[in-house]
Amino acid sequence: MSLVKRIYRKLNPTRAEDLAPAFRHSEEHLPTLWLIGKTGAGKSTLIRTLTGLNEIEVGRGFRPCTQTATQYDFPQQTPVLRFLDTRGLSEAEYDPDEDIRACEHRSHALVVVMRADDPEQSELLEALKRIKRSGKVRNALLVHTAIDTLDSKRESDKCVLHNQQAVEAVWGEITGVPVDLIGRDGKPVGVARLVEELGRFLPIVAELFERRGKSTAEEKNFRKFKSEIMWYAGAAGATDAVPLVGLVAVPAIQTKMLHSLANHYGLPWNRRLLTELLGAMGAGFGVQYASRLGLRQLIKLIPVYGQTVGAASAAVTSYCVTYALGRVGCIYFFNKISGKLTSPEELQAVYRKAFKHILPVAQDDAENNR
Repeated sequence: MSLVKRIYRKLNPTRAEDLAPAFRHSEEHLPTLWLIGKTGAGKSTLIRTLTGLNEIEVGRGFRPCTQTATQYDFPQQTPVLRFLDTRGLSEAEYDPDEDIRACEHRSHALVVVMRADDPEQSELLEALKRIKRSGKVRNALLVHTAIDTLDSKRESDKCVLHNQQAVEAVWGEITGVPVDLIGRDGKPVGVARLVEELGRFLPIVAELFERRGKSTAEEKNFRKFKSEIMWYAGAAGATDAVPLVGLVAVPAIQTKMLHSLANHYGLPWNRRLLTELLGAMGAGFGVQYASRLGLRQLIKLIPVYGQTVGAASAAVTSYCVTYALGRVGCIYFFNKISGKLTSPEELQAVYRKAFKHILPVAQDDAENNR
């Protein structure tokens, strides 16, 4: 039996339900941003601005999480990030304890949202006191919204400073980011810095929402499928934390990802396409991949040209390898439908670059899944 045929048979028998525990575990441990602020402060607008979705799309995606909070998973079909939106701050006797319990094991950061033109924040400040006392939240960011609604920059700066000092009086030192999520001319202000600051707590935020300059047609196309690739990568990384998941699960997840990507590019997923892809990556990759199918410690799976993390955990390696394979698949499939040849050297370089690039996200994901 040929090498490619053996690989193809090994990578395709797993039923979707067999992989469900890995995807379920990954989605139960999504990195989470906990948004807190008064009604009208701009929490939903912040989510819409980051995700690029409209009000209806975001509104339909929210579902109850606690009595006083709702959650929104992004993207909805292949989620890699969760927003938790606290409601009821304008209600009397708001008790954040249930929200704290819901967030303490999965919230990477508390995002405090305050309108710059609203100095009355007593309910929010009281909630922050209780959250601070709990000691469960490690990271926090203060977002001053609606800065362009004020008459002048001087007035805006004065209002921002007032709210900043009020929060720091109960929370301690906290980074503040002034933004206007709508802007006077319809263009948001300060979003790039907001993404940068959130990315310090949560690398996946910068990866998903970083504003990029000029890019090639292939790169633009890749970004359409990037979050889906990260969804598969998250599930692959989660297999290390899920008991009784078959050892073939990671290769099966990777193959399902490549199958899905091939369909996105209008290409049929079959043995011939697999042969072409493995051939394009170089013979050494296929041999090493086949010889290591079923090994739990996937550090040994990385090709010689991809050994970049040394003694990294199996979960981190699974995440990085899956993401890198997805990046390679996208550029190979794009070139194929464009009638362009792709050299092994090019794909190997893409693989190495993608592996290193996604490493901080993979490490954070592994920490979140412990």
